[in-house]
Amino acid sequence: MNKKIMVTSALPYANGALHLGHLAGAYLPADIYVRYLRLMGRDVLWVCGSDEHGAAITIRAKKEGISPQEIIDKYHALNKETFEKLGISFDYYHRTSALLHHQTSQDLFLKLYRDGDEFEERTIEQYYDEAYGQFLADRYIMGICPKCGHKEAYGDQCENCGTALSPLELIEPRSMLSGNVPVLRPTKHWYFRLDKHAGWLREWIEKGILDGKPHHDPEQWKKHVVGQCLSWLDGGLQPRAITRDLDWGIPVPLPGDEAKGKVLYVWFDAPIGYISSAKQWALENGKDWEAYWKGDDVDLIHFIGKDNIVFHCIVFPAMLKAHGEYALPRNVPANQFLNFEGQKFSKSRGWGIEQHDYLEEFAAFPNKEDALRYALIRNMPENKDADFKWDEFADFYDKELADNLGNFVNRVVVLTEKYFGGYVPDSNADLGEILAEADVLARRLTREVEAFSFKAACQTLMEISSFGNTYLQDAAPWALAKENPDDPRIAECLFASLQMVALLSVLCQPFIPFTSPRIRALLGLEELKNGELADVLSRLDKGEPLLASGVRIGAPEVLFPKIYDRKDTSRLEILDRQKAKLQAIMEQEQSKQRAPFKELVSYEDFAKLDLRTGTILEAEKVPKADKLLKLKVDLGSEQRTIVSGIAEHFDPAKIIGQQVTVVANLAPRTLRGIESQGMILTAENSKGELMFVCPAVPFGNGFMVK
Repeated sequence: MNKKIMVTSALPYANGALHLGHLAGAYLPADIYVRYLRLMGRDVLWVCGSDEHGAAITIRAKKEGISPQEIIDKYHALNKETFEKLGISFDYYHRTSALLHHQTSQDLFLKLYRDGDEFEERTIEQYYDEAYGQFLADRYIMGICPKCGHKEAYGDQCENCGTALSPLELIEPRSMLSGNVPVLRPTKHWYFRLDKHAGWLREWIEKGILDGKPHHDPEQWKKHVVGQCLSWLDGGLQPRAITRDLDWGIPVPLPGDEAKGKVLYVWFDAPIGYISSAKQWALENGKDWEAYWKGDDVDLIHFIGKDNIVFHCIVFPAMLKAHGEYALPRNVPANQFLNFEGQKFSKSRGWGIEQHDYLEEFAAFPNKEDALRYALIRNMPENKDADFKWDEFADFYDKELADNLGNFVNRVVVLTEKYFGGYVPDSNADLGEILAEADVLARRLTREVEAFSFKAACQTLMEISSFGNTYLQDAAPWALAKENPDDPRIAECLFASLQMVALLSVLCQPFIPFTSPRIRALLGLEELKNGELADVLSRLDKGEPLLASGVRIGAPEVLFPKIYDRKDTSRLEILDRQKAKLQAIMEQEQSKQRAPFKELVSYEDFAKLDLRTGTILEAEKVPKADKLLKLKVDLGSEQRTIVSGIAEHFDPAKIIGQQVTVVANLAPRTLRGIESQGMILTAENSKGELMFVCPAVPFGNGFMVK
């Protein structure tokens, strides 16, 4: 328990606002874990900061006609402020543009450069924009993806099919600066010898062994994390370039002209931001940063999304091991991705909601911060991709926060006010059995948090509240009071219930930190301090109360006013506005996808069509043709065979008897060896669904449609 715990969260890129998927991936889970550790009295330091280098920032700056510094200043401030408003409790939030970070990154580079064969120099051919007079980083080049044919693939990845690319693989490459076709020119770069670390990395990841000694339990690592790492190792590690030809970044600290105009590649300098952030925290607080980064008594934990696994489990550990003085991570509990209403978050499409927009648009929503945190935790993508839905947000809020936790707290406070004037009653009853059950659940919650199972821990929190609700309902002090207002069981019930509310005020703090102090204020308790949960668990073990008799509690307060409230629809209206935005986006996209109108035809041409009503008598799929149905249609005076391309939209068995409109004078056409003697008229609705064009009233077969 004397270990120091160093916790990091992936540095968010400072070229845009963060959406809810980012929050659920790396920041909310870390906040739960760190808040819990503090409550247990553990020595923990949690750092993060803005990732402010790389081509994407310079591209954004050029598009907006401002400097990269203006871009990073804007989004560093926005994201830092938004994190604070959502209760994300970093010990320090730094930035990689800071001088201390530049120095730290350059020092680490030089240590690896001077100590051995960690780097190799290579002269390679790289695309060069002659109009702008500069080499092009991967993201400055766009072309056709060789895998899927997408016309706007980047030089490092096709965002349409997800394939990792190199600029030389692009078809018809073009510079994003000038739009011209770039030329290839030789340039020298430094490569980190990742390949030489493959042996110990495999043993470390697969067996948890480092330098012949147990380092961590690999069974505690998530399967998708280990699986991705082993896939990389099985594919063979290769040296990776750690420098780029750019004018925005950390200069490569080598003398002479060989490193002129070159900066450290962003993937190399960004994770070093964890170290520089700890250094800055130590400087400002008179602490020793090395105690959290060096030595055997350090537990380093990285919270990231699955797209960063390779950097935090292979690349950065290899850098730290090569340096020789830093601790390696004990765990990397990477989350998978969070989607939004069935689709990926997309800023360009407006699909999703960013963190700061949520706070603005839900400004009038009570306890909006904890409402969001709770919904994200309950749907956290811990081991598989998850999907955030507004309807589920409402269900989690109403059924769990309002009906379970909020209802229990409110009932206990109201009944205490009613029967004991708002004072915690005296009770000589033995509460050991009741508190023991609460203790079992509380300790299960702690095990789940320490195993990074935050969704399960959150459900256990609600189970404790449900236990309290059930106990209160079964004891029914209101019924006892009707029979005998002086029945000692009334005091016993409310004394025990108040103890459970006090326990919940502590246990809920990592998950819903804005609600916890409100509950404690209701109970007349002080704000939580470090080590409070450890003390509470100790008192539960001894059967000691958490709230003393005679304490004056506060007036009843509704913690979570319900969304689906007949008398007050204001909260539901906020949600409905969000749904309406998404519906408008879908309708707009469907409209764009529709086929354009064809050229105008004269009335005389249209009048040549003979449109007749008919009824489908038989329908079957055409062999080896996914889109075709063979139909027998009764036109009254005759029956015809018609082949129609509607198989993907209609079940043959369900359209027997369907009345349709047929183009009866269309010249016969042979499809898949079947002569088609007409055409069935169909049309798409606003949702993109195919529908039959048929009369509004049931005409008989063979009637002419005019």
